[in-house]
Parts: sequence; structure tokens; C-alpha cells
Amino acid sequence: MNNNVITYRCTFSLTDEQATVAMGKQIAAIVKDELKQGIVAYLNGDLGAGKTTITRGFVQGMGHIGHVKSPTYTLVEPYDLADWQVYHFDLYRLGDPEELEFMGIRDYFNENCCCFIEWPEKGSGLLANPDITINMAYQDEQRVVEFQAHSPLGKSLLLALANSNIV
Repeated sequence: MNNNVITYRCTFSLTDEQATVAMGKQIAAIVKDELKQGIVAYLNGDLGAGKTTITRGFVQGMGHIGHVKSPTYTLVEPYDLADWQVYHFDLYRLGDPEELEFMGIRDYFNENCCCFIEWPEKGSGLLANPDITINMAYQDEQRVVEFQAHSPLGKSLLLALANSNIV
């Protein structure tokens, strides 16, 4: 699927870090309980916009107990959970997209894997197409999070998220 095709879009305002983590946890609940299939999410936003924070909420919501750190220097942080694999990529420091080939990037994308990818444009041409794109920005004291669905799976996720009462 062409990742420029947007099938559904929704926007939320998040008051603080706690609300951003809660949003990530809500996405995880939908993936686990309703979709029962892995997703690929591209995360866009300036440094400090909350990309790692929403991913932390997702990883915790999928069942990880413990610290969730940014993979800024390692490119990927894996989380091997009971029924899921979650991979958090941060491609900010990627020098050449070819480095992704050397690390076996294609092996990370399957239906039991959830991949959250910060700075996806740096891996252009080598990454799986996203189910959703998460665009994050500050607006005054809050974060504005815009979700875009690019697949039927992404649309199902966003419709469930828009109908949830957690945010």
C-alpha cells in the first residue's frame, strides 16, 4: 500500500506526559484486545515532542515491566513480551539507510511484531509501510497528536481509539 494514502485521521490534545503515556497504553490495549495483530507506526515530531513517551506507554501497555529507554544510540530497542515482540526504532542518528539492511530490518516486520519508528524518513525505501503515522507537536503547554491511518488495520485502530473514553 502506498503510505501516502490516508484512509482516516483523528487528532487529540494531551495535557501532559502522563496523558501521553496513557494514550500509548490505550493503543496497546486496542492492539492486544481488538486487533490481535502487530502494527507498524511511524512517529514524527521535533526532538522532545513525545515520540518516546507515547512509545513507552505502548510498551508498558503491552506488558513490559521496567524501564523503557530511547534507542537513540542503538537504533532499536527490542521488547520480547509473552505473545508479542515490540521494537522501538530511533533512526535519528542513522548515517545511511543501508545500515538497516545490515541489521536485518526486514526480519522485524511480521504480524506478531509491533514496530514504532522515530525519524522514519531516514530509512526510506527499506521500512515496511506504516499502518499509522503519529504526528506530535507542542501547542502552548499541551501536545497535539494527529493520527493518520494508511491501512485497513490502521483505520480499525484509529476508529477504536477515537471511540475510547481514555483520552
